[in-house]
Amino acid sequence: MAVRAAQAGDEEAFRLLYRSVQPGLLRYLTALVGADAEDVASETWLQIARDLRSFDGGEFRAWAVTIARNRALDHLRRRRRRPSLPVPVQALVDLAATEDIVERVDEHLGNDVAIALIATLPRKEAEAVLLRAVVGLDAESAARVLGRRAGAVRTAAHRGLRRLARLLRQGGATGAELAPPGAALPPTPGVPTRECRVEREGQW
Repeated sequence: MAVRAAQAGDEEAFRLLYRSVQPGLLRYLTALVGADAEDVASETWLQIARDLRSFDGGEFRAWAVTIARNRALDHLRRRRRRPSLPVPVQALVDLAATEDIVERVDEHLGNDVAIALIATLPRKEAEAVLLRAVVGLDAESAARVLGRRAGAVRTAAHRGLRRLARLLRQGGATGAELAPPGAALPPTPGVPTRECRVEREGQW
């Protein structure tokens, strides 16, 4: 098993873990912290390398994403909010599908514009979609990362995918400004910012 080999000091096994986790992890962080995703990912992997021997089982991908999320929250607390710039709605036209779009949304989730589109969803839905469809976690693992129930994560992911399907069908939200690749998830209107909730509850 790659994790055990990496824990024993096998560098090739660690590279294998990195190659399997990094792409989805980086897309997830891009939606959370924008242009600083590479820096946060580097901090994440440094911590993973340092703490790997203490990893006591479970799903490695979920453990790595939990570390990344905590690093991202720390980063957001330091940076507070970062501005976003509009992405032309026309940029989404090529993402539209003529078949059942809900079933095909996942085909576009590696696309930078699609990641930007996910960033316009309500925050809980956005993270659920990112963890389930982009990072590839099952509902139980995603729930552990978010500190929520698996059923709630499933529901949030389903609602988020339905919203994405409507947006893709329309070619984007008319009149809406979409956060571009490199811009962090904006706070949900009427909901306390991630930083406030983390400080108050110890988790988001």
